[in-house]
Order: sequence, then structure tokens, then C-alpha cells
Amino acid sequence: MKAIRRFTVRPLLPEPLRPLSDLARNLRWSWHPETRDLFQSVDPERWATCGGDPVRLLGGLRPARLAELADDRRFLRRLTAAADDLHDYMTGDRWYQTQPSGLPAAIAYFSPEFGITAALPQYSGGLGILAGDHLKAASDLGVPLIGVGLLYRHGYFRQTLSRDGWQQEHYPVLDPHELPVTLLKEADGTPAHVSLALPGDRQLRARIWLAQVGRVPLLMLDSDVEENDPGERGVTDRLYGGGSEHRLLQEMLLGIGGVRAVRTYCRLTGHAEPEVFHTNEGHAGFLGLERIAELCAEGLDFDSGLETVRAGTVFTTHTPVPAGIDRFDRDLVARHFGPHAELPGLDVGRVLSLGRETYPGGEANLFNMAVMGLRLAQRANGVSLLHGQVSREMFAGLWPGFDADEVPITSVTNGVHAPTWVAPEVLRLGARQIGVHRTEDALSVGGSERWDSVADIPDQDVWDLRRDLREQLVQEVRARLRASWRQRGAGTAELGWIDGVLDPDVLTIGFARRVPSYKRLTLMLRDRDRLRNLLLHPERPVQIVVAGKAHPADDGGKRLVQELVRFADDPRVRHRIVFLPDYGMAMAQKLYPGCDIWLNNPLRPLEACGTSGMKAALNGCLNLSVLDGWWDEWFQPDFGWAIPTADGAGTDPDHRDAVEAAALYDLLEQRVTPRFYERGRQGLPDRWIEMVRRTLTLLGPKVLAGRMVREYVERLYAPAARAHRALTPDAARDLAAWKARVRAAWQGVTVDHVETSAATPTAELGTTLALRVRLSLGDLTPDDVEVQAVSGRVDEEDRITDATTVPLKPAGAPDSGNRWTYEGPLSLDRTGPYGYTVRVLPTHPLLATNAELGLMATPLEDAGEGAGVLMR
Repeated sequence: MKAIRRFTVRPLLPEPLRPLSDLARNLRWSWHPETRDLFQSVDPERWATCGGDPVRLLGGLRPARLAELADDRRFLRRLTAAADDLHDYMTGDRWYQTQPSGLPAAIAYFSPEFGITAALPQYSGGLGILAGDHLKAASDLGVPLIGVGLLYRHGYFRQTLSRDGWQQEHYPVLDPHELPVTLLKEADGTPAHVSLALPGDRQLRARIWLAQVGRVPLLMLDSDVEENDPGERGVTDRLYGGGSEHRLLQEMLLGIGGVRAVRTYCRLTGHAEPEVFHTNEGHAGFLGLERIAELCAEGLDFDSGLETVRAGTVFTTHTPVPAGIDRFDRDLVARHFGPHAELPGLDVGRVLSLGRETYPGGEANLFNMAVMGLRLAQRANGVSLLHGQVSREMFAGLWPGFDADEVPITSVTNGVHAPTWVAPEVLRLGARQIGVHRTEDALSVGGSERWDSVADIPDQDVWDLRRDLREQLVQEVRARLRASWRQRGAGTAELGWIDGVLDPDVLTIGFARRVPSYKRLTLMLRDRDRLRNLLLHPERPVQIVVAGKAHPADDGGKRLVQELVRFADDPRVRHRIVFLPDYGMAMAQKLYPGCDIWLNNPLRPLEACGTSGMKAALNGCLNLSVLDGWWDEWFQPDFGWAIPTADGAGTDPDHRDAVEAAALYDLLEQRVTPRFYERGRQGLPDRWIEMVRRTLTLLGPKVLAGRMVREYVERLYAPAARAHRALTPDAARDLAAWKARVRAAWQGVTVDHVETSAATPTAELGTTLALRVRLSLGDLTPDDVEVQAVSGRVDEEDRITDATTVPLKPAGAPDSGNRWTYEGPLSLDRTGPYGYTVRVLPTHPLLATNAELGLMATPLEDAGEGAGVLMR
């Protein structure tokens, strides 16, 4: 019979075992080997069946076993040591506490998904895993972060395959009481709530669940509460599910409700209020509107509130293509804001203007979440050097007149949380070499001097480790493949062949990620005969492990999965290539260490960063990848291979795939497999081992999430906190008034005449010319502007490249028409075709860059020399 109601019955832990509850509720166990070992020793068999989840482990223990442990002095000593270690971790000074004063008291970090552990399945792919690694690295460094997200009752989907290889989606219900989260409660013991106003006098209410990620609290909003109507209860049902209005409500709850949840948490716990708000992608962009509304309630006007919010906001974009951005119908957004809905104190027109696509090609009837994110944040970044460049080009229309490289979007290259992703066997080898504490320090804080000792590990130890990890992967793959085939309907008698799948002595390639078309899951199938020859080579075979999920609405992606699965089902090659369904964190933690090669072949430059190859590298796996994302930035032939690309503007997509697939086969046949199977005097692949060593010593410190978070602190969080503190209410009003005055007067700013002391169209290197400019400032003054000479080499169309800017100074007083003369030197410091121009930009001490307003005045067509070409 089916139960009509479900309860979670927790055991009452004996007093000596009470610290187990604290250890289970702090997700630090997910990256702390000693704590996981302690839980495993509680009941090894149950630990395996519950997927390494301490909450589920403790929830099913027999009273007799609890009594045994309570009397086991050896276990209690280990428990005390683990509890003391967690206390020291939570309370002691770490990297952040040793930095100079002035850093933010707290930072709120918003993301639609967080991949912390498989025991808390609230992620779909790279964005969520990155967010989880960001929180964990911040905890290790002592950064006072508060994470904010949603608690999805179905998480992301679970993936299985039909008999013919078609992806099937399943949405198991997640009971928060069975997850490693606790309900945030008011002082009287009632659950803390936030609520949003909806059209038609309705309310969207949400509870706040708390996941403790080491030192970092993660607040997760859950709309499945009895006070909500059925439609509102389902707002947090699925990650990336539902139609436009469903997504809009999710993003309003994340952004607006998330700020309210942070305020509630700080009120109840005494945690410092955030000085900086960081939105991970545009999904949480509405947080800026809530903060403007807070300031307006305190007496500021909208524009002054906007300036205050911008000063303390950081926006990170993760998409390299416009199609990856959430865009909503303007009428839909308008219906959910204003007098009869949410944020009634804000003018709906002002709200809509923040998301308006004002650039060429923009659609007037759409509200763009990334555009709003950029307008509400004074600091923005992409997630690799190349992605920063792509982002500046993609959003350049918001700063008309500026070259793409001047668009105020920087980059912080992603990193990965090494303690989460490095195999325990690799950690133990490092600890034997340099000690446990130095190893932990190297993985959390980084620094090349902590990694150089890898050079001293004997070749035999490196190779034995790689072989052990490969063998573990083989066993994992066979178990998962058997389970998959049983789900596909195969009987036990049909599955004897699985015992021969993969070989621990064969070169193993991994390919695992989401399955949008641009990641090209099936590029390896382009020439199937050539791939079969690689798989079945008599002396130098390869084997491939593939995993990945297509979005439930993406039938094209599902067809790619089916195509790969059908190839892998072929009895001729199924012992050499496998597809594993339901790719997630638990699988990934086995897959990365066990592979020798990590393959990545996206369409360049559509991979914003791509961190899976970083996780593989930290385990001594070599990368074979298109030069995209992080690999474009850090590739060296010492530790991997670059797949040549055919990404010219006019390249036919089918031809491009053919060229790049052929390049991939060539690399595998001619360079990768010979190096793996080539043996030196001691019977070891000396050159391969040296590449593994260089991967660890040269790439290791770079790919760490600790390095990434330190960059965020130093380059974005600290400047944002300083800007936030400078924006007192009066300063915010003054800045808003100054911007309004400059915008209104800018049409009166003109560059009327430009001249230099150059007498001929050629000059000698090292010459300094005198530059003289006459300009009109209209109703502005020299304090409102900066006049710059911009010079550098010029191309065939006289466009300045690799530009240098030099400020010019006013010479004397203005004439009766407020026309000014500016002068300055122009140094000819490069040979070849060389040119210059002049421009006028707004300037103010509280601007992050002179491009912030998107205003510029340049010489008119007849303004003397105009854009002068001095040397050809």
C-alpha cells in the first residue's frame, strides 16, 4: 500500500556521539578526507549504499550500532579529533584575516545553482559547479561570503537511456529534511520566511534553508510551502524548467527574495551585512532593484540609489553567445512590478529601462537580464581572458564609440576546488612528499613554490599512481555500465561482455560535459572507420569514456547522445568506448583521475572557460583541447596538445568539423598514442611521465579556485567595497546629479580643431610633437572632462591599434563661447604607420572608468588634421 504522508525519523544520538551531527551538517566533510573516513568507519556497507552521504548514513543506523560506537574509545578519540579540527577550521584566522585592513566585512554571492556535493543535487553543469567551488575556496581562505540560491524540489533531472539510446529524464522528489540543510528559524522557533507580491493581490512565500559550506552559509529559498497556492508552490520545482513566467518568478525570488533572505539571516545571526553583492550570471540581477528600493525607503531618489547599488555590485557573465542570456517580454516584466505587484515604490519605466537593448540590433520589446546586470554593476568580468575579450565585443554596443578593448568588462579566469576534485590517492602521494599541512596549503592557497616538489616524486611512483587510478575507473565504469544496461531492459545473461570492458593498461580518454551542439559531442565520430582503427589498434589502442546530459527541451542534443550511444553499443568496439548516463559530481570525481587524456573540442570561441579539463589536470591527466576558454590562455606543449581550428569567418560549419576532426585523429595517431606507449630504459613512458609532472607543477597552481577567489577579492571585491563606502547618501546624490548634468550637456561638447607641430608626413622614432586642440565644452567645465590624445600604429583603414592614451591639459582661460585650448606632448615611440586622434570623456573621482557613461566626443570631419596619420 502507498503511504499518504511521509516523515523523516532521525535517530537520537547518544551524548558521546553528538558531534557526529555537527560534522554531518557542515558540508566541509565533502572535501575533507579525514571526516569522510570517520563516517565510513561508522558502517562501511551502509556508507557505500547511501552514496557517501553522512545525513542518510546517520538516519538509518540501528540503535545497537550507535550503542557500540558510544562505547568504542578508539572511535570516540577519532570523533573528538575531527570535531576539534572542524572547530579550528571554523574559528581560526585564514588567508583573508591576514590581509591589510579595508576588505569587505561580507560579500553576498548569488547563483541560480550550486554544485557542492552529490548529496545536495542543486546543479546542472559548469555554472553550478563553479559556484560551489567558489564557496568552498572562499571558506578555505576565510573570505566572509554568504551564498544565495534556490532549493529545487526536483533538482536537475536524472538521466537514463532507452533501449535504443534515447535520453530519458526523471525528476525524483527531494525532501529537504533528508538533505544536509537546516531550516532558518526566527527567535520564537517559527520558520523564517520571505515573500514577494504578485499581480492580483497574490503572494509568493518562501522558506529559507541553510547549508553550511565550511565557514560559508548558503541560503536556499524554497517556495513549496503550504501558504502558497499550487502555482506558487511550484516556482522552485525544477532547475531551468518551465516557461517564461515561471523562469521570471524564479529569478525574482532569487534576486529580490535573496536580498531579503540575506537581511533576515544577518538579523537572526549577527553576521555582518554584505558590503559587496556578486551576481553569478544575470539570473539574480533583480537583486539590484531590491537594494535600490531599500535605499529609496531610506530617503534616496532612484538615481542616487542606483549609483549606490552600482558601486558595491560585481557582475560575472558566463555566456559567450547572446542566445545564452535570459530575455523576457517587456510586458511580462512590467506586469510583475509597480503599484499592484512587486517593488511598488519604483517607477516601472525605470525598471524596464535597465534591461532595454539599446544597442544596434537590440530588440525593443525584450528585457535582457545580462544588460540589466551590467547596468546595475560598476564592475563586471568574464571567466577567462578569451571570454573577457568575447564579452567586451558582445556588449560593446552599450558603450558606443569605444573600442571593444576599452569596454569595462575585465576577466577573472575560473578555477576549481582542488580538495574536492583531487583523488585521495593523489593527495596521499603529495602528503608523503611534503607533508599533510603543506599539501592542504598548496591546494587551497596555491603558490608555485608549494608545487615544485612534484619534481622530486620518483617516476615509478607517478606511473603506479596513474595505473591505480585507471584501474579504479575501469571498475567504476563496469559497475555503472551494468546498471545502465539493466535500466535499458537487458537481462543478466546478456551482460557477460561487460566484464571485459576497458583495460587498465590502455590509454584512456575522457569526454564529459553538457551536450549543447557547440560542444560537439560527436566530433569524434566524424570518420568512424578511423576512430575504430584507433580504438582497436593492435599495439597502441585507445579507450574512451563519454558522459553528458542534453537539456530536456533540446532534441538536437538528445540526438547527439543517441548517435554516440549507438556507436558505443556496437559489439566490435563496445569494450573500448562507453557512454555513462547521469553524469554528475559523484561520477566526475572518479572519471577525472582515471583518465590519461581529457578531450575538449568545442566550437571556438564558444567555451567561456570549461573547467572540467582543470579538474583532470590536477590529477595528472593531460589535456587535448581546442584553444578555447582557459586552455587558450595557459596551453603549453610541455603539458598537452592543442587541436588546430578552422574558425575563419567564412568557414562552412560542415567543412570546419571535417578539418578539426581530421586534426584530432592526426594528433591521436601521430603524437599522443606513440608517447603513451613508448618505453624508456626502465620500462616506463618517461616522456609521458614528464608531461604529467609538468601538468602538476606548471598548471596546478593556476587552475585553483583559491587563486580565482583571491583575484576576485583583490581586483573586484576590495575596490567595490571602497566604492560602496565612498557613496554616502550625499555623495550618491551628488554623483547622480553630476551624471544627469553631463548627459544633458554632452551634445554641446565638440572638438573643433586639432593641430600638431609636425611639418611633414614622416618623422623619426623618439620625436616628441606638440599637440594643440581647441574644443567647446558647452555647459561643462574642465573638471567634468578629460581630454586625451590617443595614438598608436594604424592599419590599412587608419584604425589605431595597440593604442596609448595621454591626457592633455588646458592652456589658459576659455574664450567668450566657453571654448578651451588643450595642449600636450605626443611621443612617437613606435616605427611604421602611426596615427593619433583626440577624444573628450566625462571624468569624476567616483567613476570606475571613464567609459562608464558611454559618452565620448571626437574630432569633426573638418577639425583640422582630425585623426592624423603621422607616418607611413
